This record gives sequence, structure tokens and C-alpha cells, in this order.
Amino acid sequence: MTLGEKQRLFTHYIGSLILWAYENGYELTFGDAYRTPAQAAANATAGIGIANSLHCERLAVDFNLFKDDVYLTGTESYKPLGEFWESLHPLARWGGRFGDGNHFSFEHNGRK
Repeated sequence: MTLGEKQRLFTHYIGSLILWAYENGYELTFGDAYRTPAQAAANATAGIGIANSLHCERLAVDFNLFKDDVYLTGTESYKPLGEFWESLHPLARWGGRFGDGNHFSFEHNGRK
């Protein structure tokens, strides 16, 4: 699968995740979606990300999660979304499996 095909498929499934979240009483805002390589490098230097981020490939998004007007920040709060995300496609990866609960991505070249 080409990178472009994977990006389009990722976007399709992100739409499914957003709909599922709202149907199940959650609300979302976007955190990081696209990140330039310079932004990723700066985050890595600051210890808050990796330089080789899938955000640079348009294959990752971070969401801010709300329920009943309360901003939920813990990884455990994202678990229902993460498990649903992982069920959508074999490439779907949830960051809660590696300490980044608000992160949803498609695996690419061994990166999650």
C-alpha cells in the first residue's frame, strides 16, 4: 500500500472513530494532527515526542477527550476509543498501548 493510499484510509477510519465517540457520549477536539519535521524534532529535543513521528506522515492524530463537559486526560479514559480504533483495521494503533493515550495512528514502516 502506498503512503497516499494509507493516508486516505487513515482519514476514513478517523472519521469512523469520531462518529463512534459522539455516538457513545464523548466529545473531541483535535490536538496534534499534522506536524512538520521541524516541529517533531523540537518536540523530541524537549522530550515530548519523537523526531520520526507519524504525525509528519499524516498518519497520526491526537485528540482531546470530553465527557459531560469534563476534559478527560488519563489514558484509561481513552481506552474505549482506543479499543474501538484498534478494531477498525489491522494497521490501527492506539497510543495507550505505549504511554500516549490520546494518540491514534496507522502503523507505517514499523512505526506506531
